[in-house]
Amino acid sequence: MSDQPWTIERICDALGSPALTQKFLGEINKAPAYQLLDTFAKWQGRAEQILAAVERGSEIAAAEARGDEPPGNWIDVTDRVLREAARIRGRGAA
Repeated sequence: MSDQPWTIERICDALGSPALTQKFLGEINKAPAYQLLDTFAKWQGRAEQILAAVERGSEIAAAEARGDEPPGNWIDVTDRVLREAARIRGRGAA
């Protein structure tokens, strides 16, 4: 992560989505003075989560490109997903 201070501009950049950016700007611009820091902190947290997810995704993509196993602890839920899909199909869903 960057050592740069968090600013409104940096949060907008980190959100990576015009829709999220608009929502953030709407909330920060409409927040009363006593709620500004809380609103900023909430969106800073979201931005940090997005950046962390992007970093994890890049690490996984790099590992797969090298032919390695993706980093991290992975739980195989294939059987559970297949059971759930069969159950749903059994109810007549698409």
